[in-house]
Amino acid sequence: MSLNEITDFAEQLARDAGELIRREREHNTLRTDYKKQTELVTHADLMADEFITRAIQQRFPDHRILSEESMPDLAQAESLDTPLWIVDPIDGTVNYAYGHPQVAVSIAYAEQGRVRAGIVHAPFANETFRAIEGENATLNGNAIAHSNCSVPREALFATGFPYTKDNLAPLINRLDTMIHHCRDLRRIGSAALDICWVACGRLDVYYETVSPWDFAAARLIAREAGATVGHFSEVPAGYPEDLWGQDILISAPALFEPVRALLQQASQ
Repeated sequence: MSLNEITDFAEQLARDAGELIRREREHNTLRTDYKKQTELVTHADLMADEFITRAIQQRFPDHRILSEESMPDLAQAESLDTPLWIVDPIDGTVNYAYGHPQVAVSIAYAEQGRVRAGIVHAPFANETFRAIEGENATLNGNAIAHSNCSVPREALFATGFPYTKDNLAPLINRLDTMIHHCRDLRRIGSAALDICWVACGRLDVYYETVSPWDFAAARLIAREAGATVGHFSEVPAGYPEDLWGQDILISAPALFEPVRALLQQASQ
């Protein structure tokens, strides 16, 4: 199967899952629970996760899956022997539970630790971001590109915060630095959409520490839209950079180095 066919399959899956979670939110009583005592999860998360993973398993029984809800084993990201699907059935679960529209289904496909295809579908906005490695990124079929912002003072940035609150001081230091050197902050609540919004110029910078399912698809979309993608700390030797979620930085190209310097200084 060609990479384009794989991406078409992923896009249809994301759209169908998006319709499922949209219907659940609009027509049924929202059922919620918590995992790890702090992280909100909804019944729709589990339904969409089961729908996506089952479809992948039926179509590609030899492929591996890294999925936030049903298969969250991060060791999968380090194994390079077979293709890997990285799935977040609802990125922005808190937004979803509160009725905010910034919600996305994220599906990425990787080979040898390299993300080759990515889909981020926002069902309430009816927006589908798509990328294949080496081709232009698109939004609803139209090519997208980063903002070309070149001065931190004029940059609109996004970030997020963890559910656990036991080590917030470094994050607050970085936030303080960025607020003082950039135009303003947007706290959207979905890492996948934060990154896609950098890809299409709605934001200029995104930084955060997140899990592979939050960013794998969107990172490829941003890269293929011409944004610079990387980290403001070192990636461990031998770990696939496309799937390393610590200290991610994604921005318009001219902003990357000055913002990385700001974040590194704030992290000391």
